[in-house]
Amino acid sequence: MTERFIGLMSGTSLDGADGVLAQFEQGQLQVLQFASAPFSAALRAKLLALNSAGDNELHRAALAANALARCYADVVHALLQGGGLQASDITAIGAHGQTVRHQPGLWDGTGYTLQINSPALLAELTGISVIADFRSRDVAAGGQGAPLVPAFHQGVFGAPGALRWVLNVGGISNVSRLDLRTENDVESDVRGWDCGPGNALMDYWCHQHTGKPYDDGGRWAASGQVIPALLAALMAEPFLAQQPPKSTGRDLFNPAWLAPLLATHAAGAAPANVQATLAEFTAQAIAQDMQRHGAAPDQQLAVCGGGALNQYLMQRLAALLPGMQVDSTAAHGLPPLQVEAAAFAWLAHQCWHRLPGNLPAVTGARGLRVLGAIYPA
Repeated sequence: MTERFIGLMSGTSLDGADGVLAQFEQGQLQVLQFASAPFSAALRAKLLALNSAGDNELHRAALAANALARCYADVVHALLQGGGLQASDITAIGAHGQTVRHQPGLWDGTGYTLQINSPALLAELTGISVIADFRSRDVAAGGQGAPLVPAFHQGVFGAPGALRWVLNVGGISNVSRLDLRTENDVESDVRGWDCGPGNALMDYWCHQHTGKPYDDGGRWAASGQVIPALLAALMAEPFLAQQPPKSTGRDLFNPAWLAPLLATHAAGAAPANVQATLAEFTAQAIAQDMQRHGAAPDQQLAVCGGGALNQYLMQRLAALLPGMQVDSTAAHGLPPLQVEAAAFAWLAHQCWHRLPGNLPAVTGARGLRVLGAIYPA
């Protein structure tokens, strides 16, 4: 049986929405089309503001969700047009939404994770059933609600007889450890967790000092010199020492967290040197976590997300993980900007067929759960 699902993802980098049109044959995924739409400056500012407490949040969040749904709909229509398909040819859309708060396990023992989204409006705009709210059921079951992609990574990038790693560098970095050297079940062989910042701090600093949304290729960071005292202070963040399951977001790694560290350890420093230090922080936090959990020279690391396009960051990862083969997921069959959207097409497929989408060994949930809520067309 052939089914087609669309996966939509807008990550913590807040740069826009990515979408894939995926075909499933006997459960195997093949990406047919990719499309993306950048966020307008106004929408990006609204979503970024919602990461912090402010006035009239419910009203602002509802309107931002509507605007996000319209952006998602543009991506869906581009995918349909590119594939020569109609809405009736698609089983469902998996729409992640935009994470604005991530507080699993906090406050009342359960906590919450909040993804801004308007799946009902998206269903109206596209005429396609929409599956959304993928993370909250895992949180309700005592999990982190993140990362959700390791099971998908295992299916796409895992190789029997090998230990492989998949690293996503979006606003936050998260890694999947795919240990398929044993005959055990997938749950016991796959791990995943958030390492720390990805592009979020680098993008913030770059925009503040150059007006550009990101450091293209990492060239600005490469022009600077690492500030040792600042790097040591950044690496002292307690989250980095936590054992998985663990997840994080802009709730922690944000300008308010960074400001006092800059004031104490980098006052008067050249902006390029701060950028170099933030890039090194991202790379060292990732490498440190991987080495704690068995990274070795004979293994492979496939990198996806916007960070895979940052050549300087990729060079630093290769230097910090000597002997490992470090390359983009493109070398393994799926371009880096398509991976997360494809994962949410896969999660939508799982939900549609009432199959589990989480891995308790990854998120810490009490068991396997079907993830997502369906909004019929």
